[in-house]
Amino acid sequence: MTPHFNRRTALQAAAMGAAALGAATLLIPLTAHAQANYPDKPVKFVVPYPPGGGTDVVARIVQARLQAALGQSVLIDNKGGAGGSLGTDVVAKSAPDGYTVLFTLSSHTINPAIFPKLSYDTLKDFEPVGLVASLPQILVAYPGLPVRNVADVVAQAKAAPDKFSFASVGNGSPGHLAGELMKLRTGTQMTHIPYRGGGPAVTDVMGGQVPLLWVSIPAAAQFVKAGKLKALAVSTVKRSAAFPDVPTMQEAGVSDFEVDSWYAMLVPAKTPKAIIDKLNKALNTALAEPAVRAQLLEQGAEAVGGTPEALGKVIAAELPKWAKLAKDANIRAD
Repeated sequence: MTPHFNRRTALQAAAMGAAALGAATLLIPLTAHAQANYPDKPVKFVVPYPPGGGTDVVARIVQARLQAALGQSVLIDNKGGAGGSLGTDVVAKSAPDGYTVLFTLSSHTINPAIFPKLSYDTLKDFEPVGLVASLPQILVAYPGLPVRNVADVVAQAKAAPDKFSFASVGNGSPGHLAGELMKLRTGTQMTHIPYRGGGPAVTDVMGGQVPLLWVSIPAAAQFVKAGKLKALAVSTVKRSAAFPDVPTMQEAGVSDFEVDSWYAMLVPAKTPKAIIDKLNKALNTALAEPAVRAQLLEQGAEAVGGTPEALGKVIAAELPKWAKLAKDANIRAD
């Protein structure tokens, strides 16, 4: 039996097909136009930590120069919690249009090692834009704590197992890793107290609620200089230019100790390369400014910059590195 031919239905289908084809054809030049004119509205930088912490401090140092380089406002949106993973998840689920940028630190490569399940994929859900700065973590103490150096801390911690504690900006932060590595290398037992960012952690350690804190130098620098925190050591193999009198952990007698940290910009996966390149160029322009480099150095951070590919290589190399340390030290999110 020959199917009934409905001319009207056929015409409607043809019209719909033509409309769809026309829309698809228009989409290409519109997308290209949007990329060419990017950015034509403010760009939001999601900082996955509260105000006052190291990530926030560094973001605000480069903010003004990035605005000038992009020709648009850069708005900082602090979304702290869960070691930075809450704010990171927000960016992972954002539109890949370059208007939502993740401004984070190296906990980005640590979290997969210590959290049993993240709501995003560290590699697949993001595109790297560029490294911003690198710096050590610093071990600081409540000024009233009767310790002069790391050896004193180790002695007290061994004398009072499970009664000594250290704070960090959250689970999965470089400070968390530094504290756990310190426990592993010194054979001590200390309780990790995770905070939602450097600002709250610094406040409580200055007040004596927690005796020790591993944190990025920008979050602690002004308080160390004011005598409100006692600096004991830095986590890198070289001393910090901001605090040349503070020894490294290896100089303080803790062998095989190194935790470096970095700040970087990333965008959601599938963000067009043309937009990533514009963001990267703006970042490198900002970091080339002597005033920005000097401000970062004041905070103990060294400007880095470079290509998106360079950041991608750092991330790919660190994921297995931190996974091994987490396994060796039995580090898990508290």
